[in-house]
Amino acid sequence: MPQTITKGYKALLEEANAAIETLPPTEAMALVGREDVVFVDLRDPRELEREGRMPGAVHCPRGMLEFWIDPDSPYHKPVFAQDKRFVFFCAGGWRSALAAKTAAEMGLSPVAHVGGGFKAWKEEGGPVADGDRGAPRGSKSGA
Repeated sequence: MPQTITKGYKALLEEANAAIETLPPTEAMALVGREDVVFVDLRDPRELEREGRMPGAVHCPRGMLEFWIDPDSPYHKPVFAQDKRFVFFCAGGWRSALAAKTAAEMGLSPVAHVGGGFKAWKEEGGPVADGDRGAPRGSKSGA
């Protein structure tokens, strides 16, 4: 007998978006370089290589988020213990909405996510660096 899903992804996204702040890409761009903001890229490594990355963003694969946030986890990352604003993003804004809601429920605050994700970021002219090296596109990095 097939599984019966009682709450689909659309309902989960609706709940997440109602609970957390969604930043349009242009508003998020205004936060780049601020000492009190950490951008968190939730995409998988293949997406980073293929699409590029946001310069200065911390990469946290979505599957590790809860473990990296929790200081009691053996996988905890100190970046998540900082007293800063965390802005999550993914490719299109779905994973980041769910991640921001989860992070907020865990006690990370303040949090937000980039509406439309990295796709919208690029479309609005946000800075993009090469995927695996982090060097701005078009520059020579020596690697």
